[in-house]
Amino acid sequence: MNAAELKLEIFRQVDRLDKSNLEAIYGILMNYINNQYDISEWNSLSDEQQKGIYTAIDELENGRHILNEDIIEKYKKRYSNE
Repeated sequence: MNAAELKLEIFRQVDRLDKSNLEAIYGILMNYINNQYDISEWNSLSDEQQKGIYTAIDELENGRHILNEDIIEKYKKRYSNE
């Protein structure tokens, strides 16, 4: 795959992302571009912590999540009459 094909493929993948994942990828990309890509923090996590992060990412990608706004609205309704 040449550079132009690679850029196009990256664009296509990024174009499919929802807003929150797009913001996450943007942060990762900017850190990488700015030479702030440091995996020492990741490596300092336990295997269980890393697995938990991978599980959370998988759940997000498969739509198994609750939006922060929905949680806030739920509790506003619940406690607004008190």
